[in-house]
Amino acid sequence: MVNLLTTESGFFLLLLLYSLGAIGSLFFRKKDELANGWQSFFAIIGSLWGIFFSISAFFTGNLSFVAYSSVFPLLSFSFHIDQLSAFFIFVISLITLFCSLYGIGYIKHYYKKYSISALGFFYHLFIIGMLMVVTASNGLFFLIAWEIMSIASYFLVVYDHNDVNNTKAGFLYLVMTHVGTAFIILAFLLMYKFTNSFDFESIQAQAVAIPVFIKNTIFILALIGFGTKAGIIPFHIWLPVAHPAAPSHVSALMSGVMIKTGIYMMIRLFLDILQPIPLWWGITILIIGSLSALLGVLYALTEHDIKKLLAYHSIENIGIILLGFGSALVFISLGNTLLALFGLGAALFHTLNHATFKSLLFLSAGSVINQTHTRNMEAYGGLIKYMPQTAFFFLVGSMAISALPPFNGFFSEWLTFQTLLQGMTSVNILVKSTFVLATGALAITGGLALACFVKAFGATFLARPRSTEVAHAKESSLSQLIGMGALALCCLLFGIFSGYLGSLFINIGTHLTVFRNISLPPILSSKINFIAPNNFGSVSALALIVFLILALFIVVLLVKFVINRNQKTKIGATWDCGTNLTPRMEITATGFARSIILIFAGILRPSIQNEIEYRDSKIRYFPKSRTVTLRTRDIYRLYFYLPLNKFITTLSVRAKAIQSGSINMYVFYILIAVAIALFLS
Repeated sequence: MVNLLTTESGFFLLLLLYSLGAIGSLFFRKKDELANGWQSFFAIIGSLWGIFFSISAFFTGNLSFVAYSSVFPLLSFSFHIDQLSAFFIFVISLITLFCSLYGIGYIKHYYKKYSISALGFFYHLFIIGMLMVVTASNGLFFLIAWEIMSIASYFLVVYDHNDVNNTKAGFLYLVMTHVGTAFIILAFLLMYKFTNSFDFESIQAQAVAIPVFIKNTIFILALIGFGTKAGIIPFHIWLPVAHPAAPSHVSALMSGVMIKTGIYMMIRLFLDILQPIPLWWGITILIIGSLSALLGVLYALTEHDIKKLLAYHSIENIGIILLGFGSALVFISLGNTLLALFGLGAALFHTLNHATFKSLLFLSAGSVINQTHTRNMEAYGGLIKYMPQTAFFFLVGSMAISALPPFNGFFSEWLTFQTLLQGMTSVNILVKSTFVLATGALAITGGLALACFVKAFGATFLARPRSTEVAHAKESSLSQLIGMGALALCCLLFGIFSGYLGSLFINIGTHLTVFRNISLPPILSSKINFIAPNNFGSVSALALIVFLILALFIVVLLVKFVINRNQKTKIGATWDCGTNLTPRMEITATGFARSIILIFAGILRPSIQNEIEYRDSKIRYFPKSRTVTLRTRDIYRLYFYLPLNKFITTLSVRAKAIQSGSINMYVFYILIAVAIALFLS
């Protein structure tokens, strides 16, 4: 009983700290520095307590369920904290800590322009919403928490409201998030109809009573609803515009953490509540994950807006997470709980890894934008000379997201590959074909991600400055460097201790309904090595690090004492073909990506526009300047959303005709509606 109270009070203290940060910020409406200090203090203290609380709850087993009744029917303020919830509380708190540290220095450029107190209020409210979403145990209370998270994040997206593009992005985000919420509400109403409860535990106990057709309908509704928040294709159109519009430390939270709440609820529903599940659920998620991963990275390659590029990579990584999760669902349906746990562990590990390296990249990009006042990578170049620490942290994030060892992204993708490869051994031809396609999609995605971040890092930090703003850039403030440096360190540490972390993710899975009371052989037999089930494969983080260090050492020795032994170093000017070296001679982001984009022209539908200015209009042999513009179109916007918008507009215009203004006609409509309702009841 003492442990139960301790866990409850610890969680409520966490909510209280963020509440104080939100409410207290409103008292400093005209004092920007005090508002910044107040919100940063409570955000940092709250996140530190959240990290301690979640780790304590996870390892000591002090998990809790608490419910408070309300005056409203069917609504109880229910919180349930198990290993899965504790893990997501940890991820939220960890990223919030470093984003809040970064925000101390970053927010200063908003002084005298916007209300810092309003930013602090919605920032803390946003965090409170996410924490309640991953702990709510009642459907109606969950929807309240979901709405708090969504509305708070909307006001953060439109915070820089002087830019009309930001307000448009906020409107699109608001529309899409409420479309997703509508599907979630329908799913909860269907579950209530057959279980007479909105409580998750009651629904779980009566899940077998839900007819198969209704359960499949719930799956489709939930997949659309939570998939919209997660940014899966084709419900992703809000993400590339909303994430770049928000302040950069908020973008990091939205991309690194908020979209994972959709993943959390998919795991909670499909692996914990709605058991047993059919095979086609897992196959569907595998296909969606493959498409999201592949198309997300392809659209990222076409982008030269640095924050939009990172936003598209969030879609890619959500796809990778769904590959692991979809594999778990398929293996559960086939009765292979061992591989199902392994697939779930891969999904959870990549959830944590993506939160760290994507937040690091967004924070680094925010520092660059803050100094150059543009998000266009074509206007960067040479920033490594002016912002060396930021360049280093961006490089670490780029290596991690490109799955290069010894950073964390490599190990979670290795887990996902191992899971998919074992799925290819299935005797079911449909399952085998799906896993083959998913494996191929992940392999192509990995190669394209590496190419994309070669482009992003090279165009941003290398070569010569391509604008005057770059020459005036300065290194980030101390608080910003601490936030980025801590996340860079996490990317390395999570890679080094990946074997130990893997066993923890397996432990999370064993507490879900589908895996309870099942004796399982050890999956990860070593705290150092990753060992796949059936000894299918293994990898050691420490061995990789030792190998890389040894290889680097050997290369240095060979270059110094063998290759350059009899050579003398002579420093001189670079041969420039008789002309002065200028930024016009650099490989641009457009030029780098063009060849890859043309390979996938059938999907991306690129359009190339050449603009040539001649020195003399009569002589066409000596152009003064030449500009090549490469544009791509989102096929989902072109072939799905635009026709849908046209259909709804046409339908609305025709429906307007029934509003004749006649009271008698309106009474007649009401009579018909009542008659239909009585007939259906």
